[in-house]
Parts: sequence; C-alpha cells; structure tokens
Amino acid sequence: MLTIPTAIIFTLLGLALGAGGAQLFLLGGSPYYVIAGITLFLTGILFAFRRRASALWLHAALIVGTLIWSIAEVGFDWWELGPRGGVIILLGLWLLLTQARSRDGE
Repeated sequence: MLTIPTAIIFTLLGLALGAGGAQLFLLGGSPYYVIAGITLFLTGILFAFRRRASALWLHAALIVGTLIWSIAEVGFDWWELGPRGGVIILLGLWLLLTQARSRDGE
C-alpha cells in the first residue's frame, strides 16, 4: 500500500542529498553526502521497482556507515551525533513497518 510513496520519497531524498553533497564535495567537503544520496536513491529504486529485501540491507549499511562517519567526525557527543543520523534512522524505522514492506499491492 505504501510501497510507491515510500520509494518516491527515498529516491527524491537521495537525489537532493546527492546533489547537495556533490556541491559540498566540490568545495572540499566530505564525500559522505554523495555516498548517502546515492544509497538512498538506490534503496528507493530497489524498494519500488524490484521489491527486494536487499533494499533493507542497503539501508542498514547506510545506517552503519553513517554511524561510523559520525563518530569519526564528532566523537561520542550525543548532541552532535543526533542530527547526523536522526533522519537516516527514522527512514530505516519506516522501512521496517510491515505496511511499507508489503508486497500485496499498492
């Protein structure tokens, strides 16, 4: 039921994050945002068109990568870690909802 809207949100967020990340990277910033944008985009594609469980594993890898990047950048300060991983983790929780993973229809 929520498969297509979820996939659209993931792909649009991936495009936006990837484009902004590319600009930041060209200015000397971290490549994380480009990688995260591509990963979100691919998660949306796998989720919508392929309906593959690999979309969940790909997003799980993004969560782990985000945690590693965040800790390397700011250490274990919660107030600085929260904004770096909050949305990515909330999107992961959304994917775990049974309605979002349903294969029974749109």
